[in-house]
Amino acid sequence: MNKVAYIFPGQASQYVGMGRDLYERSDRVRGFYRLASDLVGDDLARISFEGPAEQLKRTLFTQPAILIHSLALLELGAGKLPSCAFAAGHSLGEYAALAACGAMRFEDAITAVCTRARLMEQACLDRPGTMAAILALPEEKLAPVCQAASAKGIVAMANINSGVQIAVSGEVPAVEEACRLALEAGAKRAIMLEVGGAFHSPLMASAGPGMAACLNGLTIGDAKQPVVANVTGRPVQKADDIRRLLVEQITSPVKWRDTMTCLRTEGVDAIIEIGPGKVLTGLAKREIPEAALYNVDTLADLEALTAGVA
Repeated sequence: MNKVAYIFPGQASQYVGMGRDLYERSDRVRGFYRLASDLVGDDLARISFEGPAEQLKRTLFTQPAILIHSLALLELGAGKLPSCAFAAGHSLGEYAALAACGAMRFEDAITAVCTRARLMEQACLDRPGTMAAILALPEEKLAPVCQAASAKGIVAMANINSGVQIAVSGEVPAVEEACRLALEAGAKRAIMLEVGGAFHSPLMASAGPGMAACLNGLTIGDAKQPVVANVTGRPVQKADDIRRLLVEQITSPVKWRDTMTCLRTEGVDAIIEIGPGKVLTGLAKREIPEAALYNVDTLADLEALTAGVA
């Protein structure tokens, strides 16, 4: 591995049982769960390990559970994982990327994400919405579809995951209309998603001020290695830029395809997904086919990679 990037998953990567082996291995990891439990007002370890799945799907619990899973792997892999030249995270995963690159203390990242989860869940209640996955319709054709569908309400591209997978987000009638128009425009499929709200759309705007206040109260420094920001798809390192972009991220699309293009342009030849699931590894395989790909979800995965047999 000559130039390594860490990537960290976001919401929808959770599963019941996630992180139990990491929790059992480390006192500090157990401390992460205790901190988050105090902040969300429930036992996050129990919810992560035992479910039920419907409770774990709640934004309030999903976001910190996924973040802590990633941070636990970083904690247990400290001094053993290959050093990264870049990092990136999908939506909430950007906080893990910033922690991995030294811009935030692990505990401050947990505090920020617990606040983010609470604010976003409230925004979903205040302004209900939904999301849909549009398959095999390029961004330049989906943009006018969203513009036409906006006659029925707010709808926007939310996750530009790859050239063939884009999620749209907004008010239910507008998202349904975007699905219909996308199919007419040549999309292979348009799938309504079971999500708690219209993430990465203007419907999340009410979460912005509270998130800015939270971040202004935390210590954020310059990142030691560049983190490719969701909002721009470009590297960021300066603390002031990090704060600004984390607030903008709440209502802006996740430019994940641009993130992968950036890593490829920068000569990254190995990508390690750190956290639950393998969603981002699958996207990286499509966007950077020449890179060596590794997925670290469990303690066994971590031990295999650090032993050089992954």
